[in-house]
Amino acid sequence: MTQPPNDYVRIFDTTLRDGEQSPGATLTSDEKLEVARALSRLGVDVIEAGFPAASPDDLAAVQRIAETVGRDVPEGRPERPGGAEPPIICGLARATEKDIDQAFAGVRGAKHPRIHTFLATSPIHREHKLRMTKEQVVERASKMVAYARALCADVEFSPEDAGRTEPEFLYEVLSAVIEAGATTLNIPDTVGYTLPHEFGELIAGIMSNVKGIEKAIVSVHCHDDLGLATANSLAGIRAGARQAEVTINGIGERAGNTSLEEVVMTLATRKPIFGLRTGIDTTQLTRTSKLVSARTGMVVQPNKAIVGANAFAHESGIHQDGMLKHQETYEIMRPEAVGAQKTLLVLGKHSGRHAFTVRLRELGHPLSDEALNNAFERFKVLADKKKRITDADLIALAASEESAGPELFKLEAVHVSAGAGMPTASVKLRCPDGESRTTAAIGTGPVHAVFTAIDNLVQAPAELLEYSINAVTEGIDALGEASVRVRARGEALRENPQLGSVLSSIFHGHAADTDVIVASTKAYLVALNRLLATLDAKRRQPDAEAPRDAAPGASG
Repeated sequence: MTQPPNDYVRIFDTTLRDGEQSPGATLTSDEKLEVARALSRLGVDVIEAGFPAASPDDLAAVQRIAETVGRDVPEGRPERPGGAEPPIICGLARATEKDIDQAFAGVRGAKHPRIHTFLATSPIHREHKLRMTKEQVVERASKMVAYARALCADVEFSPEDAGRTEPEFLYEVLSAVIEAGATTLNIPDTVGYTLPHEFGELIAGIMSNVKGIEKAIVSVHCHDDLGLATANSLAGIRAGARQAEVTINGIGERAGNTSLEEVVMTLATRKPIFGLRTGIDTTQLTRTSKLVSARTGMVVQPNKAIVGANAFAHESGIHQDGMLKHQETYEIMRPEAVGAQKTLLVLGKHSGRHAFTVRLRELGHPLSDEALNNAFERFKVLADKKKRITDADLIALAASEESAGPELFKLEAVHVSAGAGMPTASVKLRCPDGESRTTAAIGTGPVHAVFTAIDNLVQAPAELLEYSINAVTEGIDALGEASVRVRARGEALRENPQLGSVLSSIFHGHAADTDVIVASTKAYLVALNRLLATLDAKRRQPDAEAPRDAAPGASG
């Protein structure tokens, strides 16, 4: 791939790796592929598709993305410097031969594969986690980068916890890995500890003191533990970094990662200051944000910069008066620039299937086959109930179908009786054996009664963590969107590469309906079906243990 010019900042998206480490952000293989395709259309330069050594499922998901998204240039993807190219597909690996082999097995099907390997360098990690001397760290890092380079021409190295590493030792490690063949040096503020001026000075020091630095691209990867991830990343970019590692909506471990949309729009809005550009189509930012939010079940806070619901809302009378006189009085960017256009009346009850299909595609939610049939049927029912069908309604219908996942148990009917006294619910489900079964339960309220009845039928080892319901649009006829999170009890399903431990997974469910009880019921079933499908896949692979080599940790 052609090296980008010096005024170009590569956007490295790690939503599918570091972002998915957020509690509850577990994605299915199909959802990962859908998000990867959206990231490619958005114009992301590098997609870190996962941690292939974590499990056979992770490896398979990365391979699938590499062999599809990593080889195709989708319609709408902005051209890169040098022409139209698919994104680089990257796999994360600890500094061990076994991990690196797995990473390459995951990404080798891409047109532009990359191996990203890492090793901690800070005193606290060397002493307490690695139990390695400085000399051993340099030797291991250099040896593993050389091993990766023998497999793949594009190798990224991250000195984990670089922000707390002695600068002189950091220069030594980075010089050694460049000599061993590293093409990108990623500098992570792993625990979100540094301040912007400190991180900028760290990058400036690397640019001035690392031998052979002109042979590599310097990257920044910051966490938001002190709310400084975006500020630190921008400070690093001003100091010479030309790759930013980010996630959609800033999701990630603990307090999250640097937000893709914040970095991209800062560089675009303050171009006279930075003099830099990216390859991102900013008009797709809101669409991609909503997709990731729907798939992960992680709601975007209303006051989130760029993509929050209130990002372009003005309630103050003074602000409204200024906006009416001149839009730039209180807006530094146009809503249209990030794809945050006003809700429009687009379809009605007389609209046909073709118009419905085309509009969903325009909104970034293409459906096919059974999902399209189900969504269209629900659209016609909704159109009979509502006077106005908005884009938000269509997105909610599509998202509900897209997030359905495996249907081991399917809702056939639900009835509730609520009020003072004894809320009860009757639920009829089609079970995996094809039989329909009905049960009833009482609860503290109608939703609790429904969930209890479902638990009696499904018998899943699940613990309910969170339940919420929100109106999609205004009015008494608005669609209700339900979101549910459940945790697997007593089941080790997922490796956290940062901690080197296996954790219980959290599964989310999402559904929309004009009846909030129906929406809640469907969302709970989606979450339970995902949990059961994951358990079933895990039990079919009894020997699929994730590696437990030395040097656990992750570059995040």
